[in-house]
Amino acid sequence: MSTGQLLSIEPLELKFPFELKKQISCSLQLSNKTDSYVAFKVKTTNPKKYCVRPNSGLVLPRTTCDVIVTMQAQKEAPPDMQCKDKFLLQSVKVNDGVTAKDITPEMFNKEAGHEVEECKLRVLYVSPPQPPSPVPEGSEEGSSPRGSVLENGNVNGNEFSNSARSFNDGLETPEKTQEERAFISKLTEEKNNALQQSNKLRQELDLLRREGNKNRAGVSFMFVIFVGLLGIVLGYLMKKT
Repeated sequence: MSTGQLLSIEPLELKFPFELKKQISCSLQLSNKTDSYVAFKVKTTNPKKYCVRPNSGLVLPRTTCDVIVTMQAQKEAPPDMQCKDKFLLQSVKVNDGVTAKDITPEMFNKEAGHEVEECKLRVLYVSPPQPPSPVPEGSEEGSSPRGSVLENGNVNGNEFSNSARSFNDGLETPEKTQEERAFISKLTEEKNNALQQSNKLRQELDLLRREGNKNRAGVSFMFVIFVGLLGIVLGYLMKKT
């Protein structure tokens, strides 16, 4: 901020976020910290390139005034993004009760004996603000995932699924991950127990099957013995008869 006897100016540099083929504006704030009426006028070394509103005016005592400077759309960028344009703000004390319509170029003529304060302002080109970057996969909480929209208005399902998966992954917290690990560990333990029970049942089934085969073999042998004894008894009885 430049603090003169009449007007304080902020900022002292006109910064334009330069973009080709686009009008760009910036503002100046003029503050009158005196008890006098102060008239001002803005001049530039390149009047065809800039539009200043208002380019002259009146700042009442203890008030402020905003000046908007608009740069016309440029077809090409200057070398090294350096600008040689300059602005000059002139201010002069005027009689109380003067209005903006009463301001004339003669008021800012030093040769006519007027006490004119002058402040030179530089022009700077700065990089335009960057748009927000998309939320990468696996990042922290961000905007809702969106599938790409095709020309016919349909959403690409694969990209939507991938984005949704990335979004869900991004919502994971250390607490949630710990709970999931405990749950997975519990499921693994139950699975192992089930496998052990299955193996045990299979072994018992094999044992029962082997015992059944032995029992069936024993029954067959006893049946043979019984038939043999029955044959002997019948033969003995037939001999007696």
